[in-house]
Amino acid sequence: MAAAFFAAGFVFDMLTVGQIDSWAVIGQQAVYLAVIMAVLLQMFAEQDQAPRQRDGQAGGLFVVRWYYEYRTALIHFLMGALLNIYAIFYFKSSSLLVSFGFLGFLVLLLLANEFKRVKSMGLPIKFALLGLCLLSFFAYLVPVLAGSISLPLFLLSMGLGCVPLLLGAWLVGRASPQRFALARRQILLPLGCVLIGFLTFYLFRLIPPVPLSIPFIGVYHQVERSGDTYRLSHERPVWRIWHNGDQHFLAQPGDRVYVYFRIFSPARFADQVQMRWSWNDPARGWVAHDAIPIRIVGGRELGFRGYGVKSNYQPGEWKVQVETLDGREIGRVYFDVSPMPQFARTFLVDED
Repeated sequence: MAAAFFAAGFVFDMLTVGQIDSWAVIGQQAVYLAVIMAVLLQMFAEQDQAPRQRDGQAGGLFVVRWYYEYRTALIHFLMGALLNIYAIFYFKSSSLLVSFGFLGFLVLLLLANEFKRVKSMGLPIKFALLGLCLLSFFAYLVPVLAGSISLPLFLLSMGLGCVPLLLGAWLVGRASPQRFALARRQILLPLGCVLIGFLTFYLFRLIPPVPLSIPFIGVYHQVERSGDTYRLSHERPVWRIWHNGDQHFLAQPGDRVYVYFRIFSPARFADQVQMRWSWNDPARGWVAHDAIPIRIVGGRELGFRGYGVKSNYQPGEWKVQVETLDGREIGRVYFDVSPMPQFARTFLVDED
């Protein structure tokens, strides 16, 4: 039953989740977190009750009986919905290489929660998952409200994410020293482990930079703005459908390489990102060339549009990474440059 409710939570939220800065989505998560926390704290508080006393509560009104029968399933459903939201948001906010590290952390916790040996640990695992949801929630809510991303804001979000469980542990543990010692083991210790995990991932720049995301990035021979439209010139063959523009760049003398992107950011968001160009040196590996700062402004539904240009380049493999100023990657594109002699050519033009 619990596994079915957990899966149902994922399916339910895949169908209903909106944009990351939607107040309806934010409010939905706040309600889910409050319900999960209330149920878990109630389960924690009744641990020291006599079995007969708990049976008497479960044998009362129909609503009370229903609650005691399905409260664990309810937690699984709401956890599934929340973790699905965060998996979607964090997956969209970085390249596959970066986001898979953090998503793997989520998946390991989810799998661990289904193992019988781990389930026997009971409340500590559930509080760890709640701590994960709280930290994930505040990790993107604070930048949405502040309109920017930075290390101080990340640390502030981690502090705010710990407050609900710290307050909850104090409330349920103030009855006696024994109860508070139990709260330390079952609530605060799991929260601390999850917090250390978050900080470690941030140290290695593996926390995706929510709420930013790049829905599109490509390589072109020319980018021109005409009114509210960008004209993107390329010579990509029709069959090379997995490329965005000229990721196989045929460079004639005088050509410049344009990398065009769309980056989604919430309304009222104003910050700076950088485009980092790197060339794959056969002897030394990836060598950084330029880091071009670009000011972005949020609010456009399809994302803020921008581009970078490079005139001095060498043949070979290249990559361009769009990063936050604290070095967290939002997206990347790989391409190769092949020198070609001068000859007549016709470009295709896409409009965005």
